[in-house]
Amino acid sequence: MSFSIVVDHVSFTWPDGTTVLDGLDAAFPAGRTGLIGVNGSGKSTLLRIIARELTPRTGSVSVSGVAGYLPQNVPLGAGRTVSDLLEISRTRAALHAIESGDVAEEHFAAVGDDWDVEERARAELDRLGLGHLGLDRTVGTLSGGEAVMVALAAQLLKRPDVLLLDEPTNNLDLDARRRLYAAVAAWQGVLLVVSHDRALLELVDQIAELRDGAVRMYGGNLGAYEEQVAAGQEAAERSVRTAQGEVRRQRRELVEARTRIDRGLRTGRKAFENKKVPKIVANTLKGKAQVSAGKQRTLHLEKLEEARERLTEAEQGVRDDAEIRVQLPGTEVPAGRTVLTLPLEPPPGAAAEAVCEAVCEAVCEAVGIVLETLVVRGPERIALLGPNGSGKTTLLGRIVAQGGAQVPVRLLPQRLDVLDDRLSVLDNVRAVAPSASVNDVRAGLARFLFRGDRANQPAGTLSGGERFRATLAALLSAEPPPQLLLLDEPTNNLDLASVRQLAQALSAYRGALIVASHDVPFLETLGITRWLRQDREKGLTES
Repeated sequence: MSFSIVVDHVSFTWPDGTTVLDGLDAAFPAGRTGLIGVNGSGKSTLLRIIARELTPRTGSVSVSGVAGYLPQNVPLGAGRTVSDLLEISRTRAALHAIESGDVAEEHFAAVGDDWDVEERARAELDRLGLGHLGLDRTVGTLSGGEAVMVALAAQLLKRPDVLLLDEPTNNLDLDARRRLYAAVAAWQGVLLVVSHDRALLELVDQIAELRDGAVRMYGGNLGAYEEQVAAGQEAAERSVRTAQGEVRRQRRELVEARTRIDRGLRTGRKAFENKKVPKIVANTLKGKAQVSAGKQRTLHLEKLEEARERLTEAEQGVRDDAEIRVQLPGTEVPAGRTVLTLPLEPPPGAAAEAVCEAVCEAVCEAVGIVLETLVVRGPERIALLGPNGSGKTTLLGRIVAQGGAQVPVRLLPQRLDVLDDRLSVLDNVRAVAPSASVNDVRAGLARFLFRGDRANQPAGTLSGGERFRATLAALLSAEPPPQLLLLDEPTNNLDLASVRQLAQALSAYRGALIVASHDVPFLETLGITRWLRQDREKGLTES
């Protein structure tokens, strides 16, 4: 089999000494490959090494052809434009100069053969549902999802042979996700995608799992991978049960052998004491018995040790993925208590009342009732839906900034930018929980898988999933603990096991909850009591 990406004995260590990859060997074939693994296993680091953004300490990577890379966090800048994000501004400037009569040689060199770059850019944006974006629109006005899709369009414009995508569905609304799925399904080149998005991983040809510092390939999509893992897990657990039974049997035989030996020694001693055999004969028999007993004990101990080794080997074949153990503050909000009252801005072009009056009853029933004020009472669980750029993140920010909450409120932001990258994970949590002891903070961080020296790791070196866990740990450790939790796309960057664990923890939370998310399967596990939709034109509606 020919491989399009070959990773040869690659090692990578961060400047602080944290080793991420150590002598990794991997080979990725043609077609679409989903790269999965627990948070912090090195998936994003590996992708950056393949994309030549990071240089490994040892080893090498070879890629067949030109690679395009979409990072997990798209670099934004308030002064940059869509054209800049598409990486076509220099070519466009040269084209416009030539069109205006400037025939300098450098302009033709900048254009090359790309005379239709603007048309191709607009066509690519339109294919990804971004036809409404002008090429000169500033990046600062884009939503997170729009920025991701523009960055994807930039890579597709390059027509790469190999496409590397790192969590591409983060922040994307349902329509954008469908368009991305279509783009992936239609991709004819080599694709390596890091993702926890189940629908996206069902589109790949093979799954590569980065686990315990090694990559293992599984043929088929995510469903096929899970079937193979489940079968392997079942076989491994059977092996453990068999090995445990063998250990118990060897222990039992050891005890029985010792009992027989002790009984024989006591019999010989009594025979000597009762003068049934001469002393010289008794001593000879005693010596032989002791030698035989020693051999028997050694034999049974060796068998027991062999059984224990087989058990250890069998146990190593059983997956024991560490999962976060989220313990949300026990701050129950009484039913009926007003938690939040926030006057809403009317939709553009009309007051909220006028919009409501203009919509007939049947339409209102279909699209939802436009809200003038957002009121949250008791331990409500609210899902906030809406397309990219509709204002969901802005609404959550207003709840925090305008003080409409009557209880302690905390926000988990979409971009996870609340940590001080210069401080350790431990010091970031201590900054929001000054009265907590170091031991208490460390115990809390251990539940988020930051144990021992991991708690001392600088926040700036964390992977996307690790950063989420550190931010969530700080959020839930804050003083006073939150009675209203605001979560903006909380499943971004989380591995599949952690998404499940987070859903379980939030299901047990007794305070009020507002979750902005495009991950409907995740929302459905939370016991949502109200579904709200934020829309550019209608404002906030309730269905």
